[in-house]
Amino acid sequence: MGAAVAYQLAQRGWGQHTVLIERGRIGEGNPWHFSGLLGELKQSHSQVLLAQTSLELIRDLDAKGLPTGWKQTGSLNLARTRDRMTMFRRMKSQSVSWNVECDIVSPEKCKELCPLIEINDIVGGLWIPNDGVGNPNAFCHSLVQESLEKGVTVAENCSVIKVIQKDGRVKAVETSKGIVECVYFVNCAGFWARQVGQMSEPYVKVPLHAAEHYYLHTKPIPGIGAKFPVVRDLDGHTYFRENEGCILAGGFQAKAKPAFEDGEIPASTSERKLQPDWDHFHPLLEELLLRCPSLKDVALERLSNCPEAFSPDCKWIIGEAPEIQNYLVAAGMKTVGMSAAGGVGRAIADIITQGYSTVDLHELDISRFLGLHNNRKFLRDRVREVPGLHYDLSYPFHEFRTGRNLRMSPIFPALKEAGAVFSQVMGYERPAWFDKKHSQDEKGSPKFRIATTHGFGKPHWFEHVQSEYENCRERIGMSDYSTFTKIDLWSKGSEVVDLLQYLCSNDVDQPVGSIIHTGMHNRHGGYENDCSLARLSENHYMMIAPTVQQARCKAWIERHLPPGGRVSVSDVTSMYTAICIMGPFTRIMLSELTDTDLSPKSFPFFTCKELDVGLANGIRALNLTHTGELGYVLYIPNEFALHVYTKLMEAGQKYGIRHCGYYAMRTLRVEKFFAFWGQDLDTFTTPLECGRMWRVKFDKGVDFIGREALLQQREKGVERMYIQLLINDHDPDVDLWSWGGEPIYRDGVYCGQTTTTAYGFTFKKQICLGFVKNLDPSGRAHPVTNEYVLSGDYEVEIAGIRFPAKANLHSPNLPTKYPDQEREAYKATREKTDESNLLAFRTTK
Repeated sequence: MGAAVAYQLAQRGWGQHTVLIERGRIGEGNPWHFSGLLGELKQSHSQVLLAQTSLELIRDLDAKGLPTGWKQTGSLNLARTRDRMTMFRRMKSQSVSWNVECDIVSPEKCKELCPLIEINDIVGGLWIPNDGVGNPNAFCHSLVQESLEKGVTVAENCSVIKVIQKDGRVKAVETSKGIVECVYFVNCAGFWARQVGQMSEPYVKVPLHAAEHYYLHTKPIPGIGAKFPVVRDLDGHTYFRENEGCILAGGFQAKAKPAFEDGEIPASTSERKLQPDWDHFHPLLEELLLRCPSLKDVALERLSNCPEAFSPDCKWIIGEAPEIQNYLVAAGMKTVGMSAAGGVGRAIADIITQGYSTVDLHELDISRFLGLHNNRKFLRDRVREVPGLHYDLSYPFHEFRTGRNLRMSPIFPALKEAGAVFSQVMGYERPAWFDKKHSQDEKGSPKFRIATTHGFGKPHWFEHVQSEYENCRERIGMSDYSTFTKIDLWSKGSEVVDLLQYLCSNDVDQPVGSIIHTGMHNRHGGYENDCSLARLSENHYMMIAPTVQQARCKAWIERHLPPGGRVSVSDVTSMYTAICIMGPFTRIMLSELTDTDLSPKSFPFFTCKELDVGLANGIRALNLTHTGELGYVLYIPNEFALHVYTKLMEAGQKYGIRHCGYYAMRTLRVEKFFAFWGQDLDTFTTPLECGRMWRVKFDKGVDFIGREALLQQREKGVERMYIQLLINDHDPDVDLWSWGGEPIYRDGVYCGQTTTTAYGFTFKKQICLGFVKNLDPSGRAHPVTNEYVLSGDYEVEIAGIRFPAKANLHSPNLPTKYPDQEREAYKATREKTDESNLLAFRTTK
């Protein structure tokens, strides 16, 4: 990884300014300790782009005659179950969006592609012809050789002792051979990335833990060809490939063994050598012999036990550390370092040389972690679970089973008693849905239950979510919003207003009590944050941001703070319990618990007040819900949370109040066409593309970040547009569901991809949110207009089957028994005065 970063910097002319520090010798890794698998198809588009960049680099070096070990063998992925085949069909559908060549193949074709395998229990496979294998050691040496020729300095047998920062920025690196002054530092230390992260003040959290990982090597096998494909028997958690006339095999145990549990990882390769545990490897060996019975007669060379480092969510760790500016990390490549290196190296080099990556990295960004994720006991427990996910079936809404009951709001016990089934985000437990049946153990105590969705069709929680949804629409629903990021910003003078005007595209200088929904953008106009700002006083704001933004958005703000500590920023996420009440009777119910006038004239929509509720005071009440329903979010000091919760439940009984989970919230906002950051919006999405141009105030007198880019886009037009699709001719009881990532076709031609999806209980249809483009036959994008969107016939492809769909450009008006002027007046996207051009409109009152 370090060699790839150095190589990419050298390619940009930074060679003479780059130093590569290696604790030992370059490429001294044990040749028995790698698989060398090179595959294009990953879990997300960003990872696919990075892997494709790596493969392109490897092919280029190979074409120049530099050793990489590259062989294009193709990879054959096998399925034993219908669900695995459904997953393959979904991947095949997505491959159009991701530009990956692959084919669904029959068991007989699998046998033809690899005659060694047994196919009696196989139902099919996925063949990826452009995959291959390589040699990480050779690749590393070639990268270093090329880097040296372009002026990179390589210091071997040189250890990092300390990373020195000044004023929150990297200043120098102290090594065993002296101090190197530098502007950027990249932590590519693999196993030791977490330890290196602790060599600075403040220390940088790089949550990684090593697990034992096995490679089985056979003696040479006569007649085995060099073009032998990589075979992945995913349901058996194993793979095997040809390696210099032998078979190299391995896999990912469902329950892995942590390595170096004391946190001390030996420096030398010989000291890191672990003894093979045949008992632990035996289940994988049985699966290998089941799939390839002829291996029983092959002589073994050795079983190597090599530790591999994994992150807590089984994803790569990339990007600038939130703790120190210009401190970058590229680690946690989970056994596929060669597949990742070229692309990740380029992304890191892009950030250093031009300030941003050309690939959206938010899902891999190091700022997705909190301090709790770096706890060694947490990592030790999680690493038992994570490696097995590598080959597990990727069902929707996957939940980890380790590291649970970690962050809990004060009302967690009451929610559990009410029948909550929990999902987890940023360590927080939040209800996914409620089911009072089977909610108690044999002693009658409430059970802690983890949400599951085992299938790609109608889920078992459908009826629970439906009844919760209906309650929110027609009575009162209560939901725990405590996971949302909550940040207070204040100053003595107007500095906080000036800062937020610079960071935000909307005009935040609104009267005290206002709520301003705004984006914070990068210089290209993409969303770095999508948040609501409640103005509590002249120079005090409370920011509500997505849960996953807790570390990320705070770091973004702190990077732009004025000098001298004139603006204070405090993460108050853990200080407040947030309870959302929504539905047509919320105002009536809440008015019974407070002396404050809640009438629309006194407390209008999209404003905030401090309330007393019951006997509790100091509650920040926001008149909004994030899902488009009439209601309030109450930010309650933790010590009052249980009291307020109890009072709300008591007062709400006569109005039919009931608990509602996150899945019902998701359906409400998808039906209302509300976009969420991290699911629909990312660092490359602009307000013009998602119908939020009316929230951008170009004339507020401040040159906010991204203003110039958005002005240019307004002039040129957008090349993609955010739309809502209602799927027709789809039977939710029989047909597979859309879960996000499905390709969208316009007049039979691929034009985009879905982001968030849900079943709409009012529409009684599957609903997909997503982006569409205007692509010509060569794949080049042209401006997208409303007319273009509305003039096409759409289809959404779900696991190989295309369903017709109706496109919506604007938030629909959903029928209700209790219409409300406030609720209906607010839209996630506004009507435009000129339907032919998305960008020619004014805000309507």
